[in-house]
Order: sequence, then C-alpha cells, then structure tokens
Amino acid sequence: MQNGINLSCTIGVSAGALNAISYVSGQIGRSARFHLRYRHDPHFVGLNPILSQKERGIIGFDFLFDKLDEVEPLDSARFMSESRRLLVVCTALASGLPVYFEKRDSEEEIMTAIRASASMPYVSQPVSVRGIRCLDGGCSVKIPFEWPITHGYKKVVVVRTRERTYRAPRGEDERMPAMFYGEFPEFCAVLSKMNERYNQELDALDQLEKEGRAFVIAPSIPVTSGRLESDMDKLGELYFMGMHDAKQALPALRLYLSSQEQV
Repeated sequence: MQNGINLSCTIGVSAGALNAISYVSGQIGRSARFHLRYRHDPHFVGLNPILSQKERGIIGFDFLFDKLDEVEPLDSARFMSESRRLLVVCTALASGLPVYFEKRDSEEEIMTAIRASASMPYVSQPVSVRGIRCLDGGCSVKIPFEWPITHGYKKVVVVRTRERTYRAPRGEDERMPAMFYGEFPEFCAVLSKMNERYNQELDALDQLEKEGRAFVIAPSIPVTSGRLESDMDKLGELYFMGMHDAKQALPALRLYLSSQEQV
C-alpha cells in the first residue's frame, strides 16, 4: 500500500478477510493499530463474547466492528468503490463447501460475510449470510488461489501466514467434528481432512510459484504466534516482520506485475 500496489481484486479468508477491509479501503495500518491496542480488552477476545447471548463466540465482532469504526472510521466510499473487488470465503455448514461472497451494494452484507469467514469452528456460532449458515472459510479453503485463476486473472499475489516450508500436522481427530457438528456430516468430513487439504494447497501453490503463475509473499522465518496470540511483543514482531518481508519482495513483485495483463 505504501508503494501504491493496490490490486483490483482481493480475496480474504478468515483473519485475512478482516485484514482485507483496511486494504481495500486504503487505510494503512488501521487493522494493526486496533489489534495491538485492544487485544486484551475483554470485550474483544475471551469470556465476554463467549457469554454474550448475541455473540456466543470467542471473538467479539460487535466490539471489533463498532469500536474500530469509532476509533478510526472506515473510508466507506473507497471501500465500496466498484473499482476494488472484494471476495470473502466462508464454509457452508450444510454442504461443507466454500461459498464466495462478493462486495456489491451492501456494506452490511459484506461485513456479515467477513464475520462468518472469521468465525472459527468449535469456539464460534455460525453466521447466516444470504440465508446460508456459515463458519470459517479456512475450514474448506485455506488459500483461495484457484478462484482468480479460474476467473481469468493472469496475475495472482498470495500472502501466506506461514513460512514456505511449513506443512500442517496430519492425523486430525475425526471424533471432535462429530461431537460438535454431527447434524452436518459433510461439514464434519471437511473438518476432519482440513490439514490434509491445506498441505495439498501448499504443494500446488509451490508449483504455481515455480511456473511463474503466482507470486508468493511468505514469512522469512517460522511463525511462533498462536491463532489467538496475546503476547504483544510477538504480535509487534510479526507485524514488522511482515513489513520487512514485503519490502524485500518489492523489486520482484514489481517485475511480476509489470506486464499489462489484468491483476
């Protein structure tokens, strides 16, 4: 963003969907400033949202969206501009399949989809989007690089959250999905194979990168932060490592994007 790289289409999954908001609106550092300031607020992460009759999940999305907009209002005009596409990946409970919701006329609807995409299984309640009950998009698709390729985009930039050599551990417990989501057998099957599918995606992405069909920005060292990391030093280090790695990648990224093909 600081170097004027604003791709015409952004696809976000889970926490990536949350970060996509400020990227599409062009507000540099907005997400980081909020998370680093409010990570330990009990209304954001923890028991308060879990016990809330409305939230019933570990993340307080009402607090996140309302407080963030109060502290640093979203540039809605730029966010909703037709020149910047935004797609959010969710997982449908009934089918276990990924569902792609695109930002169109309703800011409220795309925010609901983002909430659904970032609602982790087991610790969050499903969110209904256009009548479809959904949970975390990462349950069915961790890295949605296939969507832009199949929809005609010639340049695909992927921001990974793990170093290139990372592969998820195998041997998921197939009993836990059934305990929580037994009425949704397809969703249970997706959860039980989540890590296996993620590793397949990583292998496919490595091959696309070798072929020059995708550009990947990945952490330069292994990431030790947890999914709900509370150590502020770790969070700060991770943020600045991301900035450092992106700066290091800039010359090669500019070269990759230099052709006139659609991005």
